[in-house]
This record gives sequence, structure tokens and C-alpha cells, in this order.
Amino acid sequence: MLEDTHVGFIGGGNMGEALIKGLLSASLLSADRLHVFDVISSRMEYLAGKYHVQPAVSVGGLAGNCHIIVLAVKPQNMASVLGEMNSHLSHKPLVISIAAGVPLSTLTSGLSDNIPVIRVMPNTPAIVLEAASALARGPHVTDSQMLDALALFRAVGKAVEVEEKWMDAVTGLSGSGPAYILLVIESLIDGGVLMGLPRQVARELVVQTVLGTAKMVQETGNHPAELKDLITSPGGTTIRGLKIMEEQGVRGSLIEAVEAATLRSRELVKD
Repeated sequence: MLEDTHVGFIGGGNMGEALIKGLLSASLLSADRLHVFDVISSRMEYLAGKYHVQPAVSVGGLAGNCHIIVLAVKPQNMASVLGEMNSHLSHKPLVISIAAGVPLSTLTSGLSDNIPVIRVMPNTPAIVLEAASALARGPHVTDSQMLDALALFRAVGKAVEVEEKWMDAVTGLSGSGPAYILLVIESLIDGGVLMGLPRQVARELVVQTVLGTAKMVQETGNHPAELKDLITSPGGTTIRGLKIMEEQGVRGSLIEAVEAATLRSRELVKD
């Protein structure tokens, strides 16, 4: 599917590097078919040295030589990048944007007619190849191109296709979600320390508990409430802890956090 494809990354930051690492680790593409351009030359040299990918001399040079172009740039730089690459797209490459908050309408209006564009919201666990990514296609994207894009992002975790109208909710949930989980992890570690555990011991126990619980939900397919009930014995320790969490509004706080982040994402598009 991607064997003869050249993929270019405009922007070589953490997310761009994670995708490069994932594609190579999954053997989806060889390093000679991966290209990168970054305005910081030392960053480009680092990626070329570590992963043996091909550095590009310019945005236009990369765009003209790649079948798939991944825009991993800051939202405020998107307009200038689109302008630089626009005259180099006569071969109709697939353009994928991972810039947060930049809608498909902005991307397509900045490019020549009929250029296929996909908007993606990945999240930071891409750094360890465990991302959750949502992809929304523009009007000129074929099913084959969508499958190629999904394959790219499945190299760094899980990837699903969604309608663009859900992208703000995706941002509020999986985009911001790692921060919510990290706060929970930090709080549980502190709870263990409060009860006398050495911090490193508490950390190892909490991290493994979170990993194991997520895997249990993923592999059993059972509803989280069903699994929770298996752990919660009548009159036991777990129900006592859950009672406190309900009294403190932990469930409601997490739901409201997703809502607030979603609404903020909508505001940022209008700013």
C-alpha cells in the first residue's frame, strides 16, 4: 500500500519525529522514502543523523517530491507554509495536517483546487508509539488515500476516521486527555506517599495499575463499570474509596473537563 510512496514532513518537532520513528519501526517505509524539512537546520540534521531520513532544502522542494505531505507546523505558521508549497503540487499529493485547531476549510482554501486534504488530531503518547489519533477527510480524498493515512497513524498507536464536526470533541477528549490522566497518576502517587510508601515504589505501582487497567478494558471489551464492579467487594476497601471519589465529584470533574476543553477548542478556531 505504501511501499513505493515518498512521505515528507514539514516540521520536525516531537510529533513529526514520533511519526518517523513509528513508520520505521513498523517497516512501513524505508528511510530513503522519508523526507523532512524544518526551519531549524540543526533539528533537520538531528533527524537525518538518527533516522537516516532525507533532509530537504526547502518546503517547495519537499512538496514537489512527495506523494504524501504531513504538515507538522504550528497553526500560526500554516498560512505561510501553504503559500510556499502551493506551486509545487501539480502531482496532486495527499496533504495531511496535524496542526491543532486548523479546519479543513482553511487548509483547502490555502491550496490549489482539488488537492486532497486530511486533518488529524493525534496526541502526545505518539512519542512512545501509543497515540490515539482521529482523522477527518476533505472532499477530494479517495478511500485508498484514507487507508494510507490511517496506516501512517496506526504506526504510532490507534487511529480512527471521524467527521470533522467531531474534531473539537476529539481535542477535548483524547487531545487533552493525557493531561487529565497524568493528574490522576500524580494524585495517586501522592496518596501512596501520604500513606507511607516510598515515592518510587508508589510510582511503579500506580503506573503499572494504570497500564494494566487500560489493557483490561481494551482486551476484555467489557464496560468499565462492569469491570469496576468485579473489583468492588461489599463493605470492602474499594467501595470506601469510590464513595469519597463520588462525594468529591471526580466523575463530574472529568466530564466537565472534556466539555470545557471542547468548548475552548471551538473558541480557538474563531480567534
